[in-house]
Amino acid sequence: MGMLVDSHCHLDFPKLSGHIEQVLESMHENGVGCAVCIGVTLEDLPRVLMLAEAWPTILASVGVHPESTGVREPTPDELVELARHPRIIAIGETGLDYYWHKDAPEWQRERFRTHIRAARAAGKPLVIHTREAAADTLRVMREEEAGEAGGVMHCFTETWPVAEAALDQGFYISLSGIVTFKNALTVREVAGRVPLDRLLVETDSPYLAPVPYRGKTNQPAYVKHVAEEIARLRGLSYQDLVDATTRNFFRLFPDARTKVPQ
Repeated sequence: MGMLVDSHCHLDFPKLSGHIEQVLESMHENGVGCAVCIGVTLEDLPRVLMLAEAWPTILASVGVHPESTGVREPTPDELVELARHPRIIAIGETGLDYYWHKDAPEWQRERFRTHIRAARAAGKPLVIHTREAAADTLRVMREEEAGEAGGVMHCFTETWPVAEAALDQGFYISLSGIVTFKNALTVREVAGRVPLDRLLVETDSPYLAPVPYRGKTNQPAYVKHVAEEIARLRGLSYQDLVDATTRNFFRLFPDARTKVPQ
């Protein structure tokens, strides 16, 4: 039986880092063989890397989240250098988020461009976050030729046309526990339409716990419920969905293949 991968989580955040051994044990019990701990600031990167270095089932990314303010701004060269770390498989989380920053998004766009340039130079895929900024996100991706690096649109909550536009640039679509929410009709439509060979699953834990844990602290083990719901929506067996999304993960992040136990 193939293992499941949580392609995006935040194990270094306090709600999870304080009991990491139980979190990893629960992953194992639920058939989750790998989790990617996502960097959101350079200041916190050592904390992320400490986990990835200590546990073979944890991998990492390096980036500065579009919501992060008052933090150190990276340069492309700095991100490329940091991405040489053997446990780092991606550049991000990057992208655009106009939900919190409607008035002055230009700094966000510049930061996003920095990450895309770094990903192209490093030969590592991007982890992209977009919220209330789909048109600009896709435009900056095109202008900076993000498709050359490739990557994933994480925790996807946009419409099917936005998904199509990202797929056209060579990106993968990752779905979170939101797909289990009965009122998340847009996300559930996308879950049924994304080509099976371009689909990933994630938790974005400690946030967005899926049904039946909605409202509680999320954890990588719960990615199983995301996969179960997508399989149900698509009329697939659970194992076929697991096999497909894990195969996709290792195709997108080839560096990961030799770094986690299989």
